[in-house]
Amino acid sequence: MTANPFLDIHPEVAAALAAKRPVVALESTIIAHGMPYPNNVATALQVEAEVRAHGAVPATIAIVQGRLKVGLSPDEIEQLGRGGRDVVKVSRRDMAFIVAAGQTGATTVASTMLIAAMAGIRVFATGGIGGVHRGAAQSFDISADLLELAQTPVAVVCAGIKSILDLGLTLEYLETHGVPVVGYQTNNLPAFYTRESGFKVDYRLDTPDAIAGAMQAQWAMGLQGGMVVSNPIPEAYAMPRATIDAAIEQALQEARAQGVAGKQSTPFLLARVSEITGGNSLASNIQLVLNNARLAAGIAVAYQQRVA
Repeated sequence: MTANPFLDIHPEVAAALAAKRPVVALESTIIAHGMPYPNNVATALQVEAEVRAHGAVPATIAIVQGRLKVGLSPDEIEQLGRGGRDVVKVSRRDMAFIVAAGQTGATTVASTMLIAAMAGIRVFATGGIGGVHRGAAQSFDISADLLELAQTPVAVVCAGIKSILDLGLTLEYLETHGVPVVGYQTNNLPAFYTRESGFKVDYRLDTPDAIAGAMQAQWAMGLQGGMVVSNPIPEAYAMPRATIDAAIEQALQEARAQGVAGKQSTPFLLARVSEITGGNSLASNIQLVLNNARLAAGIAVAYQQRVA
């Protein structure tokens, strides 16, 4: 693989990759835009610790002063957390401009996948993926996460599609682009804060090794793209579906009234849902991310054992 002149891989991550040890990529938009300070920094460090505790090396990804960073220092995580929404939210479209300007940016699912693939990392843990927004028939608002999943070979472990989105249309889009949606120990698609959405997954797989086997087969055949591994939020932290649906509906109405659109939609909606639910959704959000980190580490370990 040709060295990328803009890519900086943290020494711990570089050593793990060189030794063919398991590595899990982690995104940084969840730090800057997904949670308030200081919960965001505490959660980011806790997620890294969870990955380590389950046998893999964490690689939190961001752009720092124009450099693509694979693995951040605690100080860099603190900087992103304190910066919050003043930190640029960077998807694939934005990367060249933020790098060229020497700026700092928090990477979305799409850009984190892309940078992870540049470094040779195949497993990525996040909260929930983006998707087709409600009302997309008029707005055409579709997350770049979906197109990245169609072309970049990274398995994304998540608690399903963010429940503020149109789950049915998102599944249709993923099917059209050949992206498999796997349910970990479930036949039902989880919906971020809740364990069930009313939709089915494409395949149920019950062990990290079974998921690693599907990843290996997909990429060994030369098939492009990634894989969605949907991991239900632990039952103890799941929220009642009616509560979440009502909060989302209220947040959507407020977003429309305030003219919130584009890449500002998701952070606005998540923040308002957290406020409307009295912070319960934030607690659930933290637990589902930790749960995804544990599973991602297990998959990374199993995948590395297969390909080493």
